[in-house]
Amino acid sequence: MRRLLLTSGRGPAECRIAVAHALTRLADEAQAAECDCATATGDPDRHGPASAIVVLDGPAADDLARRWTQGSLLWVCRSPVRPHHGRKNWFVGVVDLPMPQQVPALAAADVRFESFRAGGPGGQHQNKTESAVRAVHLPSGLTAIARDGRSQHRNKALALARLAALLDGRARVAEAGEARLVQAAHDHVTRGAAGLRFEGPAFRPAG
Repeated sequence: MRRLLLTSGRGPAECRIAVAHALTRLADEAQAAECDCATATGDPDRHGPASAIVVLDGPAADDLARRWTQGSLLWVCRSPVRPHHGRKNWFVGVVDLPMPQQVPALAAADVRFESFRAGGPGGQHQNKTESAVRAVHLPSGLTAIARDGRSQHRNKALALARLAALLDGRARVAEAGEARLVQAAHDHVTRGAAGLRFEGPAFRPAG
């Protein structure tokens, strides 16, 4: 399991838009790689969230996390909110948020489990039974899905662990101070050292 922090740092509205695009792209890549992905965002404005925590789990989680943390993310696009603005380069910081050695257990009364037929990760074991599980944290509304286990019992445990990691990550950001973590990530966003590069309004990967 890997946990990432995506942040617009001290960037303008365009960087928030880039964070929103990046979350969609990362979720799509996770699905294609048969990797479950859970997300918690800060309070977004009309442009998008200033930051987000993403929990990746599955066989491809490490490779996917390495791909997204090899440097800052660069979005090259004319501003969608300031048409006459000359700047085209917008940066997003993507950094590892370390996993704790032990995540506090969640109260059973705070979690609702929903089962459904697996339609994503699961390979040859999917679509046979309703073994996939969605764990919903009722106080926050956050959700985590598990569909790579071979039984509903296993997927309940996986979904619960992912949900706990998501909630713990959000709590760690709050306790450490969002401003300090965002500042640290911003310092990590070195101009000219972009790892991933996307272009245009459709946020397409640059060749």
